[in-house]
Amino acid sequence: MTDAPTDNPEPITLETIIARKRVEVAKAQEMTPMKTLEARVAQIDPPRNFFAAVVDEQGRSEMRIIAEIKRKSPSAGIIRDDFDPARIATQYEKAGAAAISCLTDEQHFGGHLGYIKQIKDAVRLPVLRKDFIVDEYQIWEARAAGADAVLLIAEVINEAELLDMMILVQRLGMTSLVEAHDTEKLLKIRRHIGFPHAGYSLLGINNRDLRTMKTDLSHSFRLADMVENQRVLVSESGIKTVDDLKRLRAHGINIALIGESLVSQPDPGAALKELLDGLRPAHPDASARPNPKSGSDDDSTDSEDQRDPH
Repeated sequence: MTDAPTDNPEPITLETIIARKRVEVAKAQEMTPMKTLEARVAQIDPPRNFFAAVVDEQGRSEMRIIAEIKRKSPSAGIIRDDFDPARIATQYEKAGAAAISCLTDEQHFGGHLGYIKQIKDAVRLPVLRKDFIVDEYQIWEARAAGADAVLLIAEVINEAELLDMMILVQRLGMTSLVEAHDTEKLLKIRRHIGFPHAGYSLLGINNRDLRTMKTDLSHSFRLADMVENQRVLVSESGIKTVDDLKRLRAHGINIALIGESLVSQPDPGAALKELLDGLRPAHPDASARPNPKSGSDDDSTDSEDQRDPH
């Protein structure tokens, strides 16, 4: 996708994405009332524990990777023509991913809520719905689709909305990945919400400025110093190499979300495995791989797209 300039002449900004998302949510509410979603949620299996899959409670400094699945992005266009979410998820699981992130925004990322079920039917890893969440309806929608976690971006909702959404996520048995980019947002989150929320909330540091689209891995290093419990920190965007993962680990960050740099490879699973293998000690015993379900053993994968808002 080159994001069809003829159909979409105005520049794609965070503001335009959010405006369209609110319209999209309003239409979804008309088509599928809340009561319908609540009924679906009551009938499906309980969520898988996303928090436990990615957080190293033992303090072993083992990198865990949330491997992302997306078809396109606003700036990169089509990332993968032969797009099969279930197959990619299976490759990630075999390679040692701790969890899966699935883009569900259709217009800008070529995602779909239905991909979550496809992925969960194919693997045993927990799945995050990654979208621009602007309304609690979308959280119910995510759970009804089978999501185990949701992304909550501090840039697009205020602190009161964020807190209400986190409470709802916890009530539904899911995990929140609360994302911030700058010091101001992180301080507001600490002041109004606080961290950590043991067992159900993660704090994501987006290395991409959602307004300029530029990435800077040092964002994670700077903001990490402001968080007491760094075990819940997730570094997102701009992560491409084993050296990037080693730098994160050296700053106490042991969870990384990696997307385009994996999906764009001929074999995303092989690309992930190469990253994880690069983190292991260079001695003969290092060939022994952990159970992918454990999400441990320096399972740090590769990199995240440096160009799109996610």
